Amino acid sequence: MKCKEPAFTLVELLTVLAIVALLISLLIPSLTMIRNNAKEAKQKAQLTEIGLALTAFRNDYGDYPPSSYPNPPGDYCGAQKLAEALLGLDLMGFHPDSHWQADGRNNIPITVAGTPYPVDGYFFYDPANPLDMDKRRGPYLELGTESAFKLGDLFGTALAATTPQLAANTYVICDSYSVKKVTISPGHTAKAGMPILYYRADTTKKTFNGAPFPPPPGSQDIYKCADNFPLIQVAELADGTQPPEPDHPLSATNGTYFYNPQYKIVDQKIFSATGKPWPHRPDSYILISAGMDGKYGTEDDILNFGN
Repeated sequence: MKCKEPAFTLVELLTVLAIVALLISLLIPSLTMIRNNAKEAKQKAQLTEIGLALTAFRNDYGDYPPSSYPNPPGDYCGAQKLAEALLGLDLMGFHPDSHWQADGRNNIPITVAGTPYPVDGYFFYDPANPLDMDKRRGPYLELGTESAFKLGDLFGTALAATTPQLAANTYVICDSYSVKKVTISPGHTAKAGMPILYYRADTTKKTFNGAPFPPPPGSQDIYKCADNFPLIQVAELADGTQPPEPDHPLSATNGTYFYNPQYKIVDQKIFSATGKPWPHRPDSYILISAGMDGKYGTEDDILNFGN
């Protein structure tokens, strides 16, 4: 009589499978958390790198680049000015005579090498002009071109659908979350994150109350949510899952959230002591990444100070 070879019973096999499934269910959240923490650390490192580049820019020119959005509205906002300052309009360095216009031209009459140029008559970012190339500084951001994308490539038809329309050929610096695939030239694509929002503090101002756009005469807000509101409008139109600006929490016309004491921009220590909203970094600038979800004004936003 042959002895039966030892084997698992069906009950034992199902028990093992159940244990394995339980272990996997416990492991997956941990792996997801580790992966998310790694991405957050990478994003904070990118903001630190941008901060070092801004310090170098300030050392050269005496101040941080502007972030103001014009009134009447135009085609050039804070995030675009950040990219020009650190990389140049063409990613080949910043021109010190820049007039901070999307087309790279002057907005007052100037004379260059003895030749007078009327308003909008001189282009500062001509790579074929050795006189201007010699003046260029930077790029200040190491490997910055990897995260710089043209607005037209990022947002396509959504950009054309906004009023006013931001300049499609200008660059923004995107965060490291790589939420979308972008065609940068025929046959070439890259993963891009969301534009990093840049707000420079107005150190002559003393409040943080939330003036509407355009701010009234005498507004004392240190930071203005309007500096990037057209870009937020474009991002929401392109996303399609939220109502576009003016309903967005960081918009100019709904700026109450931008100044909300519960948002990360507000320094909680000062607020708890005084009951008055007061921003972090009132003497310099704020950088905002949309975070993992690719949406501004949500809990996972990452800023250039403790989160």
